[in-house]
Amino acid sequence: MSYSATVGSVTYRFDDLKALLAAATPERSGDLLAGVAAGSAEERAAAQYALADLPLKAFLDDLVIPYEEDEVTRVIVDGLDYMAFAEVSSLTVGDFREWLLSDSTSGADIARISPGLMPEMAAAVSKIMRAQDLITAARKVRVRTAFRDSIGLPGRLSIRLQPNHPTDDPRGVAASIVDGLLYGAGDAVIGINPAGDNIDSVTRLLRMLDDIISGHGIPTQSCVLTHVTTTIEAIERGAPVDLVFQSIAGTQKANESFGVSASILEEGRAAALSLGRGTVGRNVMYFETGQGSALSAGANHGVDQQTVEARCYGFARAFEPLLVNTVVGFIGPEYLYDGKQIIRAGLEDHFCGKLLGLPMGVDICYTNHANADQDDMDILLASLAAAGVTYIMGVPGADDIMLNYQSTSFHDGLNARRLFGLRPAPEFEAWLRDLGLVDEDLTPRPLAGAERLLSGALAL
Repeated sequence: MSYSATVGSVTYRFDDLKALLAAATPERSGDLLAGVAAGSAEERAAAQYALADLPLKAFLDDLVIPYEEDEVTRVIVDGLDYMAFAEVSSLTVGDFREWLLSDSTSGADIARISPGLMPEMAAAVSKIMRAQDLITAARKVRVRTAFRDSIGLPGRLSIRLQPNHPTDDPRGVAASIVDGLLYGAGDAVIGINPAGDNIDSVTRLLRMLDDIISGHGIPTQSCVLTHVTTTIEAIERGAPVDLVFQSIAGTQKANESFGVSASILEEGRAAALSLGRGTVGRNVMYFETGQGSALSAGANHGVDQQTVEARCYGFARAFEPLLVNTVVGFIGPEYLYDGKQIIRAGLEDHFCGKLLGLPMGVDICYTNHANADQDDMDILLASLAAAGVTYIMGVPGADDIMLNYQSTSFHDGLNARRLFGLRPAPEFEAWLRDLGLVDEDLTPRPLAGAERLLSGALAL
């Protein structure tokens, strides 16, 4: 089915739904690279007009990637709750935007219809929203998940403690963990990107993390961000696995380039659940995504990168993850050229993930060859904190010396909590207080109560 809209005296035509979605997307370098972007600001405006008038029902009939050709499409379609969709089925994309932003629409209302939404619907409505719309609508939605603590509650901002080390040296990793804990980071997860992906290295790191968490009674979870099949092997060898990690994409072909499928992810989930290591919940999956991943694998099917990214979230929700985050600026300027594009993408991804019912976090980041700097990240962090982001990253000094990119620091997370009156997960906050690491306003007290923590962790 084709679509058209007129701007001034010129009528613009779009061959199908994926062409319309691509042309309606705010400009970004990845879509230009893929050859799917609007050719002018006027064409983009025409596409947004046409998209706003499109009934939401159209997305059920006009699939951007056919059901028969793509596992991600099948997982999304087969998992839809059509009764939940019925409440908004009469709306156009423009009407849906008004409904989301209405003072009479609550977070509970959005959560009720969320299981019935196609990710392409979320992507479509985001394309006709301003930044403040994305912040306002996302702020309404809270998605609670749990393992050893409760993530996503109102008034809370969690932080992944990311203690990466270029050689996986246990003492270097432990020192970064202590540094992060003293600033109140780590309630989302203590998660290591290993420098080496072999099973022995991964198992060693898993046991080290378990020693720290169990030895100090920390109500959080650990994760070594290795391939899901490596984690399954680690579980078979008796390693203390809390969360199963995997990078995922929005098309089957892109997931195949990662070496994953729905069945492999379900196998990993079942293996982790069989260990019964959660204390307050059973969410055991951790997914990372990022705009441009399908295009970089030559697997985007002509679909714009933001719509493909939203499809990641529709795929992810089938596995009831504890954590999902978009590593928004990590892939590079070929996909998000500068700070403006990174900021917009981060707000879009967070909004779409929340709208689809995910515990959405953002790795607020950029590579050193992008036209961006830490001021851009500060703006995105403040915007996401206002939008109710579930969690962010905590990296020593904001500079990941193993992955070689810039993110957010332990100090940044502490500052965001103070500025917006946010606190860590309740179980984790209680532990910080009991150990004397923070006072009432979460001010760190490293000299008052950290001696036991320091000596125990560094002894590893």
